[in-house]
Amino acid sequence: MTPITEVEGRRLALSNLEKVLYPATGFTKGELLHYYATTAEVLLPHLRDRPVSFLRYPDGPDGQVFFTKNVPPGTPDWVTTAEVPRSEGPARMVLVQDLASLMWAANLVTEFHTHQWVVDAPGEADRLVFDLDPGAPASIVECCEVALWLRERLAADGIDAYAKTAGSKGLHLLAALRPVSSDAASEYAKQLAVEAEKAMPRLVVHRMTRSLRPGKVFVDWSQNAARKTTATPYTLRARARPFVSAPVTWGEVEECGAPEQLAFQAPDIAPRVQDYGDLLAPLLGADAAGSLP
Repeated sequence: MTPITEVEGRRLALSNLEKVLYPATGFTKGELLHYYATTAEVLLPHLRDRPVSFLRYPDGPDGQVFFTKNVPPGTPDWVTTAEVPRSEGPARMVLVQDLASLMWAANLVTEFHTHQWVVDAPGEADRLVFDLDPGAPASIVECCEVALWLRERLAADGIDAYAKTAGSKGLHLLAALRPVSSDAASEYAKQLAVEAEKAMPRLVVHRMTRSLRPGKVFVDWSQNAARKTTATPYTLRARARPFVSAPVTWGEVEECGAPEQLAFQAPDIAPRVQDYGDLLAPLLGADAAGSLP
């Protein structure tokens, strides 16, 4: 029988708790749910008011993996949803606003992906993102070098940047913005990606062309487009092990000499939050928001 759990007054059926989702480590669905429950305090603020795209992997990363953007069938009526614009017409998406909604969504077994805008202002970016994606044999070590250059370049424009691991191969750079059109944010991010390539031509590429990327870091500026989403801070990823898109300190970025130094799994996160709090908390306050030049 599927156990019924009450979360903040909502009754949830949490299924298949003993199911192994990550065979390499034996990490189960019950452990996944525990991870999200214990990380909710730092995760929820980064989800709140942002329409969520779910990358679902209900049978683990080796099973079927698929995106769900519209409200999934069977969504409880107490889960907040909102109509959002899309190029093909309006669609209804989920907002994960509270712990009960987070646990319902986690029970679907999903990565959480969010836009760089909030639901009340679609297409008005309040975050800037760079996805630094290494092409083998480059790794997150080279991404760190590029991230440090971008941090200084952003700082020259009065914009403070923060870093997190992608939870796969690379690194994400995030900054809070005073609201600006997603088109303007994309154009600015592209400008900086081009500048990075000119400054580090042997290390950086700003175009997605696969043949250009071996041994280099692709500075993906395109995720600033209004239609695009990026892995939310603290989300688990559908990888061989329960890796997390984990915030990191600039000291850790500066000192990274091997990929394993910035490879964080679910059990690593609670101690890090205890030590550092939410390293991305400045993204949540208007005081830290920069303006595009």
